[in-house]
Amino acid sequence: MSDDSYSYTPYIPYIPSPNSVVKKMLEIAKVGENDVVYDLGAGDGRVIIMAIKEFNAKKAVGIEINDERVQKIIENIKKARLHNRAFVIRGNFFEIDISEATVITLFLLTDVNEILKPKLEKELKPGTRIISHEFEIPGWKAEQVESVQDERGIRHMVYLYLVQKRENY
Repeated sequence: MSDDSYSYTPYIPYIPSPNSVVKKMLEIAKVGENDVVYDLGAGDGRVIIMAIKEFNAKKAVGIEINDERVQKIIENIKKARLHNRAFVIRGNFFEIDISEATVITLFLLTDVNEILKPKLEKELKPGTRIISHEFEIPGWKAEQVESVQDERGIRHMVYLYLVQKRENY
């Protein structure tokens, strides 16, 4: 893999984040009206829909590789009537430009987060907030770590990272 190529498709199991965890992720990231939220591995679109409906994000984009889930996201965006601010991109998030994001949400395995680091460092502006459900980004120091209890009483970890200037990694 060259420095400019992210053509890698890791195995990532689909496990939807509980709504209470999604809400806490967006709260910790302090999502607001000037934010562009990108959800890498968007599942059913719940993160991007909640980012707009409950946090008034300017724009939210889900990147999803699975065709069935892409269709589900499109349906959910239509149902929520958010087609002018919520979008889905069908594809591999390693290959899609994410530079406009002010907030990135992740629910990826630790090894995937580690492989994703160079892309995040290269494409994201300093100050961009990265919020990871359950899995840390190895080698980065979280600005905030929260334990969140979901609707079934299960505890989840949420990590907030801020993109620094490149020399700080």
